Amino acid sequence: MKIEQAVATYVGYKQSLGMRFATQARMLNSFSKSMGSIEVDRIGPESVRAFLDGNGPMTRNWHCKFGTLKGFYRFCLARGYISSVPLPTTEPRCPQTFTPYIYSEGEIKRLLQAAASRVSCRIDALTSRTMLLLLYAAGLRISEALNLNLADVDLIDRVLYIRRSKFYKTRLVPIGADLTMVLREYTQQRHKRSPLDPEAPFLLTSSGKRILRAGAEQAFCWMRSQAKVHRHDGGRYQPRLHDLRHTAAVTRLVSWYREGVDVQRLLPNLATYLGHVHISGTQCYLSMTPELLQQASGRFEQFALGESSHA
Repeated sequence: MKIEQAVATYVGYKQSLGMRFATQARMLNSFSKSMGSIEVDRIGPESVRAFLDGNGPMTRNWHCKFGTLKGFYRFCLARGYISSVPLPTTEPRCPQTFTPYIYSEGEIKRLLQAAASRVSCRIDALTSRTMLLLLYAAGLRISEALNLNLADVDLIDRVLYIRRSKFYKTRLVPIGADLTMVLREYTQQRHKRSPLDPEAPFLLTSSGKRILRAGAEQAFCWMRSQAKVHRHDGGRYQPRLHDLRHTAAVTRLVSWYREGVDVQRLLPNLATYLGHVHISGTQCYLSMTPELLQQASGRFEQFALGESSHA
């Protein structure tokens, strides 16, 4: 069986079980393309290792690819497509967990200014600004923002309907007055170039189509460059569009500390708002910034002094 046929069979099998399997499918199709049209049992360990290693330094992506190929080859072996598995018998140490970038208030303003300067492009100024604010103010995933339909944006009750997102969960995301105003302005302009179909995409390209993630990422790279927002902490990756979601979570924590509320009690609320099944899924978004650390330390100091006064 050809590699492309084996990949298609495996992906179809996984999706028939109710799995979305989109990321793994892209990874396997990339593997198939890099191997060429070859029998799946003719692929040797050297070729597999070359695909795993890639051209850059070792990242966690190596282990993602390895895990995906491990499942694929287990499937092929069970069905007799291959007689042996050409995967490495040992795995390199997993690199340190990736640290998201937390944008400062000044950087957010510069990104919005850069968005406002976009002209003659597929994702215009108003759409770019609206997309950034959806991610930052509502803490949405990129796919959630891009998959919004017109019917999912309720400007009367000020709620976003996030349908069948990650883990196939559907949730309601309340939004504030400022973001509602932004979305209302965008909706008014949007109606001038697209029919009022409730199932039509909310965020549109200049040609009236749904924005693809690759296009959104490319547009953001341009905005980030124009805004002169860069990492200076030695991180391998420059600030990403998805980091706006991380920033939203950290900003909310800082606000809670400033307000003097019980942050631990409210963490489940934040997890629900972000669409996480467990609080542990939220922890990766709570990267410590100097301001957040200062607020948390101040709260602990107040607690410690209070305890000592009662001792």
